[in-house]
Amino acid sequence: MRVATWNVNSLNARLERVLEWLAANGPDVLLVQETKLRDEAFPSSAFADLGYEGAHVGQGQWNGVAVVSRVGLDEVVRGLSDGEARLVGATCGGLRVYSCYVPNGRALDDPHYAYKLAWLEELRGLLAARDRSVPVLIGGDFNVAPADRDVWDPGALEGMTHVSGPERRALEALEATGLVDAVRCVHPDEPCFTWWDYRGGAFHRGWGMRIDLVYLDAALAPRVRAAYVDRDARKGTKPSDHAPVVVELDL
Repeated sequence: MRVATWNVNSLNARLERVLEWLAANGPDVLLVQETKLRDEAFPSSAFADLGYEGAHVGQGQWNGVAVVSRVGLDEVVRGLSDGEARLVGATCGGLRVYSCYVPNGRALDDPHYAYKLAWLEELRGLLAARDRSVPVLIGGDFNVAPADRDVWDPGALEGMTHVSGPERRALEALEATGLVDAVRCVHPDEPCFTWWDYRGGAFHRGWGMRIDLVYLDAALAPRVRAAYVDRDARKGTKPSDHAPVVVELDL
């Protein structure tokens, strides 16, 4: 099974690119973040033309997450207790998947930072209570770089969100529910950046961060056949500032 996650930074603006990428790469499941659409505007028919069905939770001009699958879409759940469009889950081909868009945090002294940590703790509780008889995969834009090797210059980001100790410990707590970082199963030391700022030529300079992550049941770690970032999808006209992360599993 091939599963991908991609923060598209507006599905309306990037729909043609997303459909072209789906047709060329053929993932069984695509986890989407920052659709920036209301549910009624989600382009279900465009995905259906390629053989996919989708589950979406949106709120208009910000947030919005989706699961798009060609191997089934059952037992859909939407959202956490905050009421924002940041989480959607479904069972696809025997795999329980979640698409998540973690709050940004803004700044260490901003109330949004405390909200981010609380949101991650609620997500940890959800995963800790999961049905262990069904393998799980959670992917998305976590807005946290797990370690210093996941950013282009740790010194440049000191004292900022995305790299703070509490945020990284929140990711470690997620892993402690029995998950592993799929990309690190294959590439333990490579940067594997997934996001580059639009400004300052960051992409071409290599000033990136690895904040789009895929976690899966530790028991599935030996079944990871490939895990990579599709940097080419960050190129061209009007790209998202994120690149897709793809994980191939032998299920």
